[in-house]
Amino acid sequence: MHNLSSYINNEIKPLKNTDSIADAQDLFLDFPYSHFPVTEDGVYIGCLNKESVDLLNSDSIINDSRFHFERFFVRNNTIWLDVLEIFAKNDSNIIPVLDEKNTYLGYYELEDVIRFFHETPFLKEEGGIIVVEKESDKFSMSQVAQIVESNNAKILGLFISTISGNKVEITIKISQSGLNDIIQTFRRFEYEIISEHQEDSYLNSLKERSDYLDKYLNI
Repeated sequence: MHNLSSYINNEIKPLKNTDSIADAQDLFLDFPYSHFPVTEDGVYIGCLNKESVDLLNSDSIINDSRFHFERFFVRNNTIWLDVLEIFAKNDSNIIPVLDEKNTYLGYYELEDVIRFFHETPFLKEEGGIIVVEKESDKFSMSQVAQIVESNNAKILGLFISTISGNKVEITIKISQSGLNDIIQTFRRFEYEIISEHQEDSYLNSLKERSDYLDKYLNI
């Protein structure tokens, strides 16, 4: 599996603060981006939002509209889950990528990061998925791992899918299809079983409709 940084894109050069708003409007007409990065003397200074650009004077200079900039970005070593979170928080399909010295390296496209997600063992490897729920003050990741591994299985992926009141819901991908013993162990440890699914019925649905991804990203 590739490192996420291998998906950094430089196909389109960033807008410059000295470019015209017309240049930005043309870019958004040609490409389906929600935002696009702007640099000043090669340094990233923010993103222009398509909706804002559509309302600006075409003859003006981008630098005159700095107050419209949105200044989100990720580092080239930011893990993919945090990258997904930045996409979701900024309602964007593109994110500028900077190195530790704040040098602009390029951008991630949402479609590429979703493709990376689909290559993770959570989706790619065969197994079963269990969704369990427990009071947040009684839940621990180490206990979940112990329950799974005590039944001679391995965790392929695990994330907190919902927090509601004092309840936390955990989605777990497990490296085997026979899940009954694991489910019974969770029940003995007072976890409520929300759902359990086999690979063919659940993951195919997940891949086709991306229900869980939609819930996470709010696309």
